[in-house]
Amino acid sequence: QVQFVESGGGSVQPGGSLRLSCVASGGIIGDYVMTWYRQAPGKERERVAVIGKSGDVLKYIDSVKGRFTISRDNAKNTVYLQMNALKPEDTAVYHCNTDWQLHIVMDWGQGTQVTVSS
Repeated sequence: QVQFVESGGGSVQPGGSLRLSCVASGGIIGDYVMTWYRQAPGKERERVAVIGKSGDVLKYIDSVKGRFTISRDNAKNTVYLQMNALKPEDTAVYHCNTDWQLHIVMDWGQGTQVTVSS
């Protein structure tokens, strides 16, 4: 089964930027539509950004449109999330995985914590 390792999170001030990476092993992510998810404390996990198998962007949630950019490098088995103009409400643990509307979801990795505060 495919396993994911997320990295790149951290603590930033509002308006700052982070670039998240998700490296997959045990499978080929090019076979899947991939998604970045996030889960804030006390809230359900939500889909943030979805990218098609060939790199076409399928979806951003409204709250991140114009600020976040999802991309992928299938040769490196890696998915990225560039996050700009971060807001406190972006604070969450971010995970990548296959898109749960289209595929069986793999085991969740540890995720990477993003904290936005002044």
